[in-house]
Amino acid sequence: MGKIVAIGGGELRFHETLPIDRYIVEFSNIENPKLLFIPTASNDAQGYIDTVKAVYGEQLGCTVDTLCLVDQDISDEAIKDKILSSNIIYVGGGDTVKMMEIWRTKKVDQYLKEAYAHNIVLSGLSAGSICWFLEGHSNSSIETNRDGWWDREQVIGLGLIPANHCPHYNEVGHETFDDKMLDKEVPGIALENNVAIVIDGDMYKIIKSNIESKAYVLKKCNGKMNKIELNNRDFKPLSDIL
Repeated sequence: MGKIVAIGGGELRFHETLPIDRYIVEFSNIENPKLLFIPTASNDAQGYIDTVKAVYGEQLGCTVDTLCLVDQDISDEAIKDKILSSNIIYVGGGDTVKMMEIWRTKKVDQYLKEAYAHNIVLSGLSAGSICWFLEGHSNSSIETNRDGWWDREQVIGLGLIPANHCPHYNEVGHETFDDKMLDKEVPGIALENNVAIVIDGDMYKIIKSNIESKAYVLKKCNGKMNKIELNNRDFKPLSDIL
């Protein structure tokens, strides 16, 4: 039960993640699937919406719909219907803290958990990756991120993947994730740009759009942080790392 593709980063508009995007579509096991884009983290940016329609719609054959929540007045029932009638959910990047606040006021978090239980593919990049985990390492905004990459206001995700998470792990500032993980009892999953972790029930694997990109699991042991690179392209038990 449950399908997730969490992408560490990359520019969708420049096709940097295209092999991963193609996998997401195939992962639905449906021809011409219905994809719902949720651009809350980018403030429902029209340019982002247009990019998703171009890549997932025109190139990859999805029927693309968008759930705009920032300035649009939409009922809880309409939100639920959009989410649960989709085959794929794709969550865009941006301000993770603001996104989660809006989601919780509109019950989006609850409906996404229902989508997970219904085996709808949940996917996304950056903020759209953090949201599936317990907590996230984010650079959302100056209001919540005055001390660097780790938000002062900790991003609390949906907890569908029982780990903490750092996207953009190849970018400046990611080092603070390692330090913060020393205070955490659960493992951490760190993803560089152009790499994703795929969850299918209780199994996982790593997929890449750039062979040089890396994924890691971080675990605390005897007061020290052990970091192990994840390379498996075939599914393995999630319990091996979490």
